[in-house]
Amino acid sequence: MIILVINSGSSSLKFKIFNSKGWNCLYKGIVDGIGLKLCHFEGKNYVNGAKTSKQSSIKNHQEALKYSLGRIIESAVITDLKDIKSVGHRVVHGGEKYYKPTKITATVIKTLEKLSELAPLHNPANIQGIKACQKLLPKASNIAIFDTAFHHTMPKEAYLYALPYKFYKNYDIRRYGFHGTSHKYVSQVARKLLKNNNRIITCHIGNGSSIAAIKNGKSIDTSMGFTPLEGIPMGTRCGDIDPAIVFYLMEKKHYTTDQIDDILNKKSGLKGFSGISQDMRLIWEKVKKQDEHAILTLNLLSYRIAKYISAYASTLNGIDSIVFTAGIGENAWYLRENIINRLKYLHISLNKSVNKEAIYPKSPIEISDKKSKVKIYVIPTNEELEIAKQTFSQINRK
Repeated sequence: MIILVINSGSSSLKFKIFNSKGWNCLYKGIVDGIGLKLCHFEGKNYVNGAKTSKQSSIKNHQEALKYSLGRIIESAVITDLKDIKSVGHRVVHGGEKYYKPTKITATVIKTLEKLSELAPLHNPANIQGIKACQKLLPKASNIAIFDTAFHHTMPKEAYLYALPYKFYKNYDIRRYGFHGTSHKYVSQVARKLLKNNNRIITCHIGNGSSIAAIKNGKSIDTSMGFTPLEGIPMGTRCGDIDPAIVFYLMEKKHYTTDQIDDILNKKSGLKGFSGISQDMRLIWEKVKKQDEHAILTLNLLSYRIAKYISAYASTLNGIDSIVFTAGIGENAWYLRENIINRLKYLHISLNKSVNKEAIYPKSPIEISDKKSKVKIYVIPTNEELEIAKQTFSQINRK
């Protein structure tokens, strides 16, 4: 079966084409800058290795999908759009209602539109991608795979906040967690690498970052909360702060709620704190030049991640393995080293030379040394493959 995987963002549309026989990726692409003057398309044909890069004038997600489908046919990895039997959609927020792969109907779309108030930057764009596929690929089944779904197994004491209980009952205010597809994928890979690997902490560290505690293949806690703002510092998001800071700034600086939202979500994190960039590589260049504030930025992030790992070691009653994944997690060996150095009391230690070589690996790499009582892995995430497999399982359910 040919499966198209769609990840629709506010101004982008990413996609991959998979063949369920062998789960090979045939083609991937992105339309970036939808509605902007600098909109462009990047594509790669995995059958012959050919790459495509074109400037394009694309106004909306339907035009982006139409253009992308044209490039897929042009690549000849499939001969007819009717070959695409199903489309798996990454949908960020499923609330409490959706925690399994879900066939998309008009009723589902209406529910997702209501959930958009919980994920205003993500769900509306996801819905645009769904509607575009329904129009341009009318014969294909559309399946929603939710970022929040994997964390549905958290116990109440992990997902509830100590707010008046009526806020949960009336407004669904609780911890949902995100990056679930990535956490699920890399934890499954880790479990296959080691017998009795039942207590895993997965660190998805990128522009958006989250940590998850996974026991026997199920998420029991995660760092992101009601929204993706909670948790460790990220590219532009602040992560955990004292909520009273918001009231203080509103009173002191007379900020509006929109201005506060912009500060916490877009002007904080690595970008705001470092004053350099949200790109960890640029911060590392400053660290190598002994820039004190860049060093402090690296230490702050390492400290917060190690703090979560320590907390989850207690939650899991021990750790069998730690997994680093996503852009920074797979690339920033210096961050991994800084984090692990803070966890020596858990009898965790690195093979420093292997760790330094583990930069964007194509396959899982163990970076712990022989003395370490906890296995440490760098595992490349593949959310699109996980979405494709879950889509296939939903289509073939009896």
